[in-house]
Amino acid sequence: MLKWLLTLAVALVILTAASPLLARFGLGRLPGDVTVRYKGRDYYLPFTTTILLSIALTLIARFL
Repeated sequence: MLKWLLTLAVALVILTAASPLLARFGLGRLPGDVTVRYKGRDYYLPFTTTILLSIALTLIARFL
């Protein structure tokens, strides 16, 4: 259980850092992605984007 939580946390950090790049492709602003403004900074929590990218990477891994 701890491995999955750690994996989810790492994925959220990576996707949050990559959100400007992903926004060019329309990812990161999907329904279910959360944007929080705190002390003048925007924090993106891309839950739906994480799920979609996870599914895409799983399909790619299965075909390779």
